[in-house]
Amino acid sequence: MAYSPSLAARVRSILVRRHGFAEKRMFGGLCFLLHGKICVGVWKDSLLVRVGVDQAPQTLEKPFTQQMTTGGKPMRGWILVEPDGVDSDTQLQGWIDTAIEIVQSLPEK
Repeated sequence: MAYSPSLAARVRSILVRRHGFAEKRMFGGLCFLLHGKICVGVWKDSLLVRVGVDQAPQTLEKPFTQQMTTGGKPMRGWILVEPDGVDSDTQLQGWIDTAIEIVQSLPEK
């Protein structure tokens, strides 16, 4: 299993109501893009969240979070939220809202 189908379904059920979202397999998991920019993803049983470079340090102080790494290198502005941190729909919605806010603040491609 590369990613949790149940977590992916929960994310999908939240994002299906929003315009501009698409799914794409990436990083060995499933990513959800907003207008072509990666917003959140499901990697193994954790949620990948775009939090932005400036917000990452304080976000990593929250429970159930860790730095996202690929190939042993940190991905700046990205965190992983462990399963206990997205156990409730309210928690999951909060992380998704954070990522959407960051993506909407990014310049157009």
